[in-house]
Amino acid sequence: MPIDQIGASVANPARLGLSESLQALRLTLTPLFAEIVAIFSAMGWAIDSVLVRFGLRQSNIFAAMLMSYVVSITCVWSYLIATTSLDFLTSPAMIYYLISGCMQPIFARALFYEGITRIGVARAGPLRGIEPLFAAIIALVVFNEQPGLQVYVGTVLIVASLWLISGKQEHDKPWRYVDALLPIGAALISAISQTLRKQALQIIPDPFVAVAMVTTVSLLLLLGFVFATGRTQQLRMHRSSFHFFLGAALVATTAQVANFIALGRGQMSVIIPLLNTTPLFTVFFSALFLRKVETVNLRIIGGAVLMVGGVVLITSR
Repeated sequence: MPIDQIGASVANPARLGLSESLQALRLTLTPLFAEIVAIFSAMGWAIDSVLVRFGLRQSNIFAAMLMSYVVSITCVWSYLIATTSLDFLTSPAMIYYLISGCMQPIFARALFYEGITRIGVARAGPLRGIEPLFAAIIALVVFNEQPGLQVYVGTVLIVASLWLISGKQEHDKPWRYVDALLPIGAALISAISQTLRKQALQIIPDPFVAVAMVTTVSLLLLLGFVFATGRTQQLRMHRSSFHFFLGAALVATTAQVANFIALGRGQMSVIIPLLNTTPLFTVFFSALFLRKVETVNLRIIGGAVLMVGGVVLITSR
């Protein structure tokens, strides 16, 4: 047998084995694509929260929101204009996006950022994560779904987590219990908005269209509110906050695109709990980068773990 044929006969099994392994890996990861994207989205929102917290030392939430919207709109609309026909503007999905854009991100993000300012990102992040609880209630009332034992157990875990997270500790900076309603309100608005977005994605399954529409609506509402109330000076940001807000805006844009990708390709009962693992990442990043301005203790960590457990139980019924 020629030497080249002998070499081929020896090499081919190795190549075939490697090819089969790569193919098996691809087939294994493909069904989990939406889940992986959802986890990266959750991580991105946690990073956004920490960067915003740094920027809020010298600026305010209006400046943070303006930067976030402007960066998102610039990036996403530039991509759409360069690569996509604008015929989607006449689609019925725009109605869902317009309503959703009026609710989130502007109102949800405003409440959440204000919550960060008052009670800290380590508490506001986990409290923001109770969104699936509201989603389960909406499904029960609107869609007449019948919850099982998992829903009730998950609810108990979430109530326990709220008690742990909201419990005042020694050496904590003073804050009011009513301030906890800010991130909780953000969670409620987000749950309603996610339902509308899922409907829109069934009509136009393009995450960039979704981000462009809801963010544009939110920017217009923000500017309208600021000019109507004479708060234009609050749009100014301190020079030291610029880099933090710019970084947060870029991360938030990526996280939002990933959010819509996951929602469009995955099942709601699977994607929502993964998106709401943000509290775990928030607590981790807070402990890592915000030690001097945040109090992260065992109660907050335990509350975050219980909350995610309750979220998973409720939405995996």
